[in-house]
Amino acid sequence: MNYWLVKSEPTVYSWQEFLKDGQSCWSGVRNYAARIHLNSMKKGDPVMYYHSNVGLEVVGIAKVTKEAYQDPTTTDERWVAVDLKPFKTLKTPVSLKTIKAEARLKDIALVRIGRLSVMPLTQIEYDVLLELSGTKK
Repeated sequence: MNYWLVKSEPTVYSWQEFLKDGQSCWSGVRNYAARIHLNSMKKGDPVMYYHSNVGLEVVGIAKVTKEAYQDPTTTDERWVAVDLKPFKTLKTPVSLKTIKAEARLKDIALVRIGRLSVMPLTQIEYDVLLELSGTKK
């Protein structure tokens, strides 16, 4: 199993909207590194959901329900999408400030490569985020 983090601006597609929809095609990603990560996602992988630009916090956990397929928002076959389903809302959101202050997260891609919208997490990073949120596995 792999662990992931995706970013979405809450003014564009918030965790609350995602919960209401019950599932979403994660499409429109046009970054080569992010595309590699989308292609690596496997069904059942947990995905942390981060509100970018506004909020700046991890707010929930999704699960991959469909592995990479042709992104329906483009005819360019190089770009892919995955389907995600909400799994759990974090008990307490984990702010970027908290993440930056946590020594165990010093190497997290969210801080090192801030512009990346889809990124891998180590199991330790995933577990630390759960711990900081007060959320059980």
